[in-house]
Order: sequence, then C-alpha cells, then structure tokens
Amino acid sequence: MVAVVYHDDLKEMQADNALAATVGAPLALAPFDRAEWWALLESHCAIKPLIAVAVKDGQRAVLPLVRRDDGLHALANWYNFRVRPLVSDGADAAALLTALARDLTKQAPRLLLAPLPDEQNETTVLAAALHKAGWVVFVTQCDVNHVLDVGGRNFADYLAGRPGQVRTTLKRKAAKVTVELADRFDPTLWDEYEAVYAASWKPEEGSPPFLRAFAEAEGAAGRLRMAIARADGAAVAAQFWTVEHGTAFIHKLAHTEASKPLSPGTTLSAALFEQVIDRDKVSLVDFGTGNDGYKRDWMEQVRPRFRIEAFRPESPANWPKIAKLALRKALGRG
Repeated sequence: MVAVVYHDDLKEMQADNALAATVGAPLALAPFDRAEWWALLESHCAIKPLIAVAVKDGQRAVLPLVRRDDGLHALANWYNFRVRPLVSDGADAAALLTALARDLTKQAPRLLLAPLPDEQNETTVLAAALHKAGWVVFVTQCDVNHVLDVGGRNFADYLAGRPGQVRTTLKRKAAKVTVELADRFDPTLWDEYEAVYAASWKPEEGSPPFLRAFAEAEGAAGRLRMAIARADGAAVAAQFWTVEHGTAFIHKLAHTEASKPLSPGTTLSAALFEQVIDRDKVSLVDFGTGNDGYKRDWMEQVRPRFRIEAFRPESPANWPKIAKLALRKALGRG
C-alpha cells in the first residue's frame, strides 16, 4: 500500500533522512531538484512549498508544489530551468505517482505543472499517472531548452565548430577586454555583476536577494563559475554559471549597452566554455529556457519543455477551461 504525505515545513522534511536522500545526490541532478533551492524560493520569493510524497516499502516519489488561488502549481519561478518529480532509484515510478495523483484529488481541483522535461519520460509518466487517477489531462509544449552535448570534445574542437561570426568576433575583440574567472563567491565581483546587469538590456531582476543567496551557496559548495569582463578597468560584462553532476548551467549573463561594440559577452562565454569543457570536464552545458537567437551560436540541441494542466472533471468551475483546451487540441493548436 502506498502512503501519501505532505510537507509544508522544509526543515521538518529534511529531518526525514530517507526523504532528504530522495531530494539530494545522486537523484538531484540540478539546483532545481534540491530542498535548498526550494528553501530559497520560500525565504526570498514568498513561495510557500507543499512537498507531496508517496511512500511504499522505503521507496519515494516527490512532487514539489505550491498552493495558489486556482489550484496547485509546480514549485518554481522564473529562475527554474525545469521542474520534475523525483523518484527513488529503482522504484516503480508509475505506481507511486499514480497513488500520489489520486491523493491530490483531495487537495485541489486543478494542477498546473511547468516547465517539465521529458528526456527521462518525466512528463509522459506523470501525465499517464494523472489520467489513470481520474484527472482530465492536457499536455502542451510551453518552452524550449538549448543544450550542448560536449561529446568528448576539447574546447578547441568545440570552438572550431562555432559559426564563423563567433570565431571572427573572438579573434578581433577578445584582446580588448580582460577576463576574471572565479569559483568562489566574491562580494566585490557580485557588486560588479549587479552593476553590469543594471546597465544592460535585461529587464529588472526578479529577486536580487534570491540570486545572491544562491550564488553564495553555490560558491561555498565549489559549484560556482563566475566571470567578469573589464574594459579600461571597468566591468562591462558578467556571467554566472554553476557546475554539478557533469552539467554546466548558464544562469545569468549580461553586458552594458555602451560596451556592445567590444562584444565582451562573446569573450566571456568563450572563457567559461573553455573552463567547463577543458577543466571541469562536463558532458553537457544547459542554457536554460527561452529561444533567444544568441543561444544557437553556442548550443547544438534544442529540447522541448512541457506544461501539464490537469482538472477534476466533477468541479463545474473547471468545465469552461476543459472545453477550451479540448477545442484547441481538436483544432491542432495544443
């Protein structure tokens, strides 16, 4: 028999050693899988977690959620590259998630889960579990994820495969800026990053305290990879990456509008790609969500990200939305 429990106190959840192991290494392959990330969302972004857990014979399936006015949503915000259920190694994911989906019918009339990957059938298995538990389920693509499979190449071989414009820019502009790399958090460098971001084309940062706290934690763990480009001593570009479990995650990059003729972002990207490929020996580089054109200069594969919308059919408030999504699907737009 599968037992389902809910945790809205992350400290209480982490006191359960077996559960903490499910949301830790080696199953947590990215920052977004870890309880520490969820705690940052709670403390800096006013997001109250609800961690749903299905347990059978010591095996667990964990689905990080948050309550909102219209139902349960995935525990995520704009900084998440993805969200996904975490399942104990060797467990029957379908059975655990189906039991969890059945119990969730008592928690909310609607679920909205995004952005979900499907490289390991996460979306497929979760959608099937919800359907089996009686939810009306719609799955749509909501975003894309640009990645680089390094494939054993060194940086020189990888760079040789970049578009000619990138290689030409590096030859002409790289010497016009100096680059500083760091693998530990440095308050001075972070201040420079924030100043560059404020002078860039980027929109206002969603939660600067969240991002700084994350960078501090990643620096303490040795996972931070940060780079600053300077021209005439002034910071003109900055990038913030992290590295873990063979993957480099590109979280933030920005350059000042005034420095655009120097192409400092291209120089910084090259320096960090060399770092993670030749020294960190990663096998994958993940550029997050979004279909920005500049990502295609550095990445070689595009993976879909999905949204699951699931509804309890006995709730009259859901009927208009179910009808709308069913019509879109019938017309081929979903």
